[in-house]
Amino acid sequence: MSKTIHGHDIMQMMIDSDKTYTKESLEKVIIEKFGEDARFYTCSAENMTASEIIDFLDSRGKFEADGVGFKTDPDKICNH
Repeated sequence: MSKTIHGHDIMQMMIDSDKTYTKESLEKVIIEKFGEDARFYTCSAENMTASEIIDFLDSRGKFEADGVGFKTDPDKICNH
């Protein structure tokens, strides 16, 4: 059985690390932290892979460009 993790946990992990990511580096960190079998969900989508949650969050404007990569900000995490 795979773990299910909310997208907010990904964003909080990014904030806590204070690092800049590319999609590839973020996917690697997500898999290292949560496992290859983990699945991710948000308020409006579920059962996503690491790659799919990254694309989903990006499409929702949750990332901010930072040099050659991107970061996120606490203000980007919804509170509902």
